[in-house]
Amino acid sequence: MQIVDAKTEPATAVAQAVSWVVSAGGLAIFPTDTVYGIGCDPASERAVDRIYAAKGRSREKPLSLHFATVEELLEYAQGNELAKRAAWRFLPGPLTLIVARPAWVGAFVTGGGPTLGLRAPKHALCGAILEASGPLAATSANYSGASAFAGGGAVTGLPAADVFVDDGPTPLRAESTVIDVSGERPRMVREGAIKAAMLEDELGPFETRDGR
Repeated sequence: MQIVDAKTEPATAVAQAVSWVVSAGGLAIFPTDTVYGIGCDPASERAVDRIYAAKGRSREKPLSLHFATVEELLEYAQGNELAKRAAWRFLPGPLTLIVARPAWVGAFVTGGGPTLGLRAPKHALCGAILEASGPLAATSANYSGASAFAGGGAVTGLPAADVFVDDGPTPLRAESTVIDVSGERPRMVREGAIKAAMLEDELGPFETRDGR
C-alpha cells in the first residue's frame, strides 16, 4: 500500500488518491471529518467487491456515497424534502442521510438494498479529493467489527488498499450520525457526532422502533 503524507504533500495526496480510484479502479483510504474511509469508484463493481473483501464485510451491509458539496449530494435525493432540510442545516458535516437509492446507482453498492447513504464531510482535504474524483462509494476504513480508525496510529491494522492518504487524526474522531429519511418521518439509525435533539429541532420527532 502506498502511503502519502498529506501534511507535507497535500497536492500529491489528492492526485494519488484520484489516480488510484478513477484511473486504476483501485481503493483509497482517506480522511474525513469523522473517521477514515476506504473508498472507490461507485461505478466499478469490481472495486466495490474489493472493499467488501478487504474489510471482511457482509454483502448485506451497504456502502455510502461521499460528495464534495451539498448541491451534488442533493442530486441523489431529488424530491426528498427531509433530506433537503437536513442537508442544508447540517452539511457539510458528520451526518449520513439514508434515502431511496436512485436508479442510476448500482444495487451492488447498497448490498442489493433499496436505500442509499449520502455523506458530505466537512474536511478540506477530503473535499479536494471528492471534487477531483467525483462521488466515491465508501465505508469506514477498518476490519468489520473492529473500531473505526481515526488516524494518528499504526496503519498495520487497516484493510488492504492501494493508497493511504495520511492526514493525521481526524477532527471529530467519532463516527457520523446516521438518519433514515427515506420515509415520511426521520428514523435514527446511529447517533454519532450530531445528537438526536438537534436533528429533531429541524426535522420533527423521530419515528420510534415500533413505527409510532
